[in-house]
Amino acid sequence: MTFNEQAWREWSLAERERQYSPSTCVPAVDPLLQAYDSRSREAEKLLRGHKDLAWGNGPDETFDCFPADSVGSPLMIFIHGGYWQDLSKNDSLFAAPDFVANGIAFAAIEYTLAPKAKLPTIVDQCRRAVAALHQQAGALGFNPRRIYVAGSSAGAHLAAMMLAGGWQKRYGLSHDVIAGAVLLSGIYDLEPLVGTYIDAPLHLSSADVAGLSPIRLNVGPGVRTVVAWGENETPEFKRQSRAFAAKLRDAGFPVNAFEVAGANHFDIVLGLADRKTELGRATIELINTSDGARG
Repeated sequence: MTFNEQAWREWSLAERERQYSPSTCVPAVDPLLQAYDSRSREAEKLLRGHKDLAWGNGPDETFDCFPADSVGSPLMIFIHGGYWQDLSKNDSLFAAPDFVANGIAFAAIEYTLAPKAKLPTIVDQCRRAVAALHQQAGALGFNPRRIYVAGSSAGAHLAAMMLAGGWQKRYGLSHDVIAGAVLLSGIYDLEPLVGTYIDAPLHLSSADVAGLSPIRLNVGPGVRTVVAWGENETPEFKRQSRAFAAKLRDAGFPVNAFEVAGANHFDIVLGLADRKTELGRATIELINTSDGARG
């Protein structure tokens, strides 16, 4: 079977669902998800931070933040995955100690899950969260010119939506508010999901596919971006990552795209800022290099 850009159109529904089911590549999912939780609880014990701060008025519109030791540090905003219908910011704090140890503040944002919220609302929430954190930079001790976004799986889709052009003015932000991004095992074209079990709580429309697929949108200013995926992933997840990395390069983004040896869709994110991993080194280098370029 060849995995070109359009091959999925010829597949059965069962094959599409298999290709977009990352659990098919791991022996068991629960231990991996439990690692998110246990490491996040360890981070809360280890670090001083702020829990359940408001970025909006809704009950799901909150974030947790762990400041760096120095004022004016960069900030990494992490957006969790779960196919837009599972997990939370509370499961997403595991990377905070590594970021803080490298002088980078860390925030994990909450958003309303499907089916309670449709995808346009979720994207809007993430953009409003970025705007709110930008406004709170002084109080939280980070530099509003040094905001980065990262996400895994559906979170990578939402982080990639922050790289699109044209939305920033509506939220009171400069066009270059995002200084860089780290995108892990993401969905960048929604169309293959339409009609699958993944779509059942989302009810993706043709307008959603056209307007909320990062690979189909015009991008904003070219910023340093890491696009990575695990060795143990389905060919479709790998294809989507390679295709989006190519789109960003064509648009002038400095892109570091690579496959993480031995990693799968779920554990790749655990190395997000760990300097002992290829991904962690790439993340820290992205922030240090792009900070120098922006001043």
